[in-house]
Amino acid sequence: MFVDNVELTLSSGKGGAGCVSFHTEKFVIKGGPDGGDGGRGGAVWFQVDGNTDTLSHLRGKRHIKAENGRPGEGRKRFGRSGKDTTVVVPPGTQVIDAETGELLLDLTTPGEKVKFLEGGKGGLGNVHFKSSTNQRPTYAQPGLPGQTRRVRLEMKLIADVGLVGFPNVGKSTLISKLSNARPEIANYEFTTLTPKLGVVALGEFDSFMMADIPGIIEGASDGRGLGLEFLRHIERTKTLLLMIDATNYREMKYQYDILKEELKNYSRELAGRPFAVAITKIDALSDNEIDQKTEELLETLGLEPNEILEERFDADRKLLSYADPHESWEQMPTDRPVFILPVSSVSGRNIEPLRFALGEMVQATRREAKREASREEPSTDIQEA
Repeated sequence: MFVDNVELTLSSGKGGAGCVSFHTEKFVIKGGPDGGDGGRGGAVWFQVDGNTDTLSHLRGKRHIKAENGRPGEGRKRFGRSGKDTTVVVPPGTQVIDAETGELLLDLTTPGEKVKFLEGGKGGLGNVHFKSSTNQRPTYAQPGLPGQTRRVRLEMKLIADVGLVGFPNVGKSTLISKLSNARPEIANYEFTTLTPKLGVVALGEFDSFMMADIPGIIEGASDGRGLGLEFLRHIERTKTLLLMIDATNYREMKYQYDILKEELKNYSRELAGRPFAVAITKIDALSDNEIDQKTEELLETLGLEPNEILEERFDADRKLLSYADPHESWEQMPTDRPVFILPVSSVSGRNIEPLRFALGEMVQATRREAKREASREEPSTDIQEA
């Protein structure tokens, strides 16, 4: 079962109480205080597991608690510390305060382990309170209580390319052709009920991640259909591929406008990501109809005719109808498509050009991310006085 949103109450362990004890032994008179300290309560940790892809193992668990520390004992024996509790989550999980909505943790790196709640400190035994003026202390510290927090865990898939389109436009078929994902495919709307991830290979040593989410319909950002529930899964994607069905009863311009509007209503940041357009199901059209529909879409989007690539290749190689002028797409536009490409997942037409065009977009975003990271790093140069 795919579960991407759970609410939990997390509690760290209480510290054990210190002990009040006095040393007693045959032939030892007034042995003095020897009460040991209580053990520290267990902590709560989050650990990111790259082999976990859902929060279903946490479904039904309402309260997760770490172990309390044990109390101290006589003869200066300290209590055992409570065992820590580790909550295992998939990459891309956000920990949000259930009461305030504050983002507490954003866990994205496989293998990452973060302490979330510290256990309570154990109390001191009476051995710590002896002095020349108080040689028989009869008190010890109680252990400090642990921390409790109500949180909401939200999983957001981490992918390089997010597929966005109306229901039944061919998203699942495309991701099955490009990647190792094997989603359910059928000729009716809302076949995809849960997000899917697939690894798209570009060569022997290079690849990128693609995410397929349930179809978007008009009003998805307001809660209609399944879109609102799963739109968050493409929040982390660096680029988007809008899929427009050339054979759908909805006009192509209408599909494009609604998808852009729903993305904008959900998140302006998401709507500002670089994007491309794939015109799907062209196997049902003739070459003249493909050219006509593509040029109509270009005209309605206000793209200049000189941006249309007149050069054509055979169907097994390349058929780019539009591409933004670029130098390895270092400055990709966000107000218009980076490229528009008619494709057919059934016949395989333009699938390989689409694979490498998306790969070039992903590589450009990765290079830009590295440049931004290098600019943010503090300078380590030592300046002479």
